Amino acid sequence: METFIIRKATEKDVPVLLSLINELADYEKLTVVANERSLYEWIFEKEKAEVLIGEYNGLAVGYAVYFHNFSTFLGRAGIYLEDVYVKPDFRGNGFGKAFLKKVAGIAVERGCGRMEWTCLDWNLTSIDFYHAMGAEQLNEWLLFRITGEKLNQLAES
Repeated sequence: METFIIRKATEKDVPVLLSLINELADYEKLTVVANERSLYEWIFEKEKAEVLIGEYNGLAVGYAVYFHNFSTFLGRAGIYLEDVYVKPDFRGNGFGKAFLKKVAGIAVERGCGRMEWTCLDWNLTSIDFYHAMGAEQLNEWLLFRITGEKLNQLAES
């Protein structure tokens, strides 16, 4: 019998998580600087993010990483979905929808006011998928980021 389950990641999942993150980075043409130690530290020691692993017949085929944010306008927490990834060979089986449903359920269970995530503008397959799930694209908001030396410079200014 073929089965797909989503479970909370454990410390033992760090190597497979890093492997899946690297697969997503290859797809998105991004560089990964995370390593097993940093994932272990920030996810399991500092508890700054939560991870779900999706398994199909015992094989890890996807993951989701999320954490709480806060809306001053709603006056309550939300969930930010940092990554949701399903290996290409396993797409089209409802696994991505299952991840979104699971994280949405966690948000509702915790009384969160919203769930948010970003998507690369060229990833039309995912954009269409998110629209089909009922997600609203926020065109009036721009995402800003500061990292590395510029982050250090800002902190010291």
